[in-house]
Amino acid sequence: MTDLPLDPFDDLTAFRALAAERLGSFAHTTVPDAPSLRRAGVVLCVVEHEGAPSVILIRRAYRGRNAGQWGLPGGRLEDGETPEQAALRELREEIGLTAGAGDVLGRLDDFPATSGFSITPIVLVLDDPGPLAPSPDEVHSVHHTSLRKLADDDTPRWVPQPDGGRLLQMWLGPDWRVHAPTGAMLWQFREVVLLGRHVRVADFVQPDWTRD
Repeated sequence: MTDLPLDPFDDLTAFRALAAERLGSFAHTTVPDAPSLRRAGVVLCVVEHEGAPSVILIRRAYRGRNAGQWGLPGGRLEDGETPEQAALRELREEIGLTAGAGDVLGRLDDFPATSGFSITPIVLVLDDPGPLAPSPDEVHSVHHTSLRKLADDDTPRWVPQPDGGRLLQMWLGPDWRVHAPTGAMLWQFREVVLLGRHVRVADFVQPDWTRD
């Protein structure tokens, strides 16, 4: 009797293999340097949560930049850092998880935020992340969304705008409506890594309140 292959939505090892393959064949885009451009790195960190591979999201502290907004662990590059180094440093500083270069599976497109940042999403898997230790200065709360929920047909919703465009909302729970930039990066992760579709997101509509 032949064992059935493991489902990457249910098994972390199977997800790692699938993600490494799909990210390896994905030609990510990079926003070119400009005098006013600032760069940041964020982490799409996949861990097992309540028995299912899940992505970690945070609700930012209700003060300072992006107060109370949904986000991914990450932040601005320090002098001499790569986006990957900044993302891993911020993962540790913001929620207390330590990851190394060997945990990184790849990256998605740089996202040009209206705040003036070019945000680089780094995808990684942690088998044994250890306990979370959120920094109260930066993080209000930490949340998990399963890969299956991200891949659900009902999760992305498109809201028509007066100018004819459409605003993406990622509905990850009853009161979880995540917009671009974070929503756009989650949607590209869903499409490229989970569903195997090569898509771009740089032109996604961003709400006015994300400009800060």
